[in-house]
Amino acid sequence: MNWWWIPIVLFGALAQTARNAAQRSLVAQAGTLGATLVRFLYGIPFAAALVLLLHALPSTAAAVPDFGAAYFGWLMVGALGQLAATAFLLVAMKQRNFVIGVAFSKTDALQVALFGALFLAELPGWATLLAIALATSGVLLLSLPARASLTGGARTWTSGAAGWGLACGAGFALSAVGYRGAALQLPDVAPWLIGAWGVLFAQVAQSILLGGWLAARSPSSLRATVSAWRISLLAGGAGALASLCWFTAFAMTTAANVRTLGMVEVVFSYLVSRRLLREKLEPAEQAGLALVVVGLLCLGLQL
Repeated sequence: MNWWWIPIVLFGALAQTARNAAQRSLVAQAGTLGATLVRFLYGIPFAAALVLLLHALPSTAAAVPDFGAAYFGWLMVGALGQLAATAFLLVAMKQRNFVIGVAFSKTDALQVALFGALFLAELPGWATLLAIALATSGVLLLSLPARASLTGGARTWTSGAAGWGLACGAGFALSAVGYRGAALQLPDVAPWLIGAWGVLFAQVAQSILLGGWLAARSPSSLRATVSAWRISLLAGGAGALASLCWFTAFAMTTAANVRTLGMVEVVFSYLVSRRLLREKLEPAEQAGLALVVVGLLCLGLQL
């Protein structure tokens, strides 16, 4: 198996951490959906530049790939899954037991393994499944802060928030499987070119869909993203770079491998946040981080 996808995913996770930080600063001005649009709309110029650059470099220069209907079909599954997941997460966060919903949204790696097996016939090995289970357990611990009220027994864990959280995880899982499926339609194309074209096409489609929704429902959010164009460009650039890494990795290995290793983003984000706030980790948070790290080590050792 090509090992290059490992540093590519790690770099993508770092870029996504930077993008998330930039997006968070936009939420107050543009709202959650407006901040989400920024990652797509302002990423398009960077994605287009990456396509041109890769076609110009001697190591990746090639003719424009022959994109077929199957490619665009899988790509739209990925793009729509990503948008749907964002919408489901917003609904989950509005529920009374929103913490449960957010926690269940983190099950996307488990669902990626399931959907990858069903739709792409990519069956993960036992070591990969163990890595997914450990890392997901760690992320769940990090998503359930000690101060949150988790009382209510089975009703809490089967509430509407839990359902929306699972739907969010399914959306992100379908997104990963869709992008992996699109990459498999171009077996003779260099992975970096697959990644760059995939980012460009997906972000154009997502910008049209989400931008059109906001233009009709919340034009003030669009105006806010224009007013904050500097931070929007930063978020878009970092997002395009992160997406390029994810797409390229999907062209090299299974969606389950990529999404499992991609959980390192949680560790990066958590440590950066705690470092900036200078707060101590609670015992449950320490255990969560440890489980994520052990899970990622299990994944690395079996590759």
